[in-house]
Amino acid sequence: MNTNSTSDEHDVTCSSDRAAWIVGAGDGTGGAIARRFARGGFVTCVSRRNAEKLSPLVDAIAADGGRAHAIGCDARKEDDVIATVERIEREIGAIEVYVFNVGANVPCSILDETSRKYMKIWEMACFGGFLTAREVAKRMVARGRGTMLFTGATASVRGSANFAAFAGAKHALRALAQSMARELGPRGVHVAHVIVDGAIDTAFIRDNLPALYAKKDEGGILDPDHIAENYWHLHNQPRDAWTFELDLRPWIEKW
Repeated sequence: MNTNSTSDEHDVTCSSDRAAWIVGAGDGTGGAIARRFARGGFVTCVSRRNAEKLSPLVDAIAADGGRAHAIGCDARKEDDVIATVERIEREIGAIEVYVFNVGANVPCSILDETSRKYMKIWEMACFGGFLTAREVAKRMVARGRGTMLFTGATASVRGSANFAAFAGAKHALRALAQSMARELGPRGVHVAHVIVDGAIDTAFIRDNLPALYAKKDEGGILDPDHIAENYWHLHNQPRDAWTFELDLRPWIEKW
């Protein structure tokens, strides 16, 4: 399969299928979002740097009667991103929904932070969002429709101690989403930013924060499927009542 071809026709696709591209899919939020949109009739295109790690997610979607494609893509590399978007549009379907869900939460004291790691976190959490969103926006604007959803975090609005790199990147991603919403909304593209403020029900929380994980049955940590349902709701909002920013948090969070 050739993923290196180029095209200037941003409004042409060979398939009538509706595609949802989830950048940064995995076992938690990204996977839940992919499953939700697959249930809604979308062909889900899930991507991360290592496509092989996506096999369980693709198999789970297929087992539920949905359709999914695993695509290896490094969101930090421009040529890779361009080729991926062209491949999806040409071979799978028009990207009607785009979700940027790349995580880069690596706490570190500012006294010990390195320029290399700071830059890597920014590339993953912000620059990758710019590259992927820009290429999808070209297609959506040409069609006059589409939904673009960015996953934010507590660090999107608050720079906590030991999170300088992550907060800087997430603040920048939020600003990117704001600018895009103001520019693309009048052109038919709904851009929204979701602040996920709290621990999410994942293996990492279960294994490393057992006391917090014990609050799961009390609604103390976020259920990925419940997060995904909110993404689905944002996509289905009528144009006269679009949300730009939505914050999701369990009741135990102090904010």
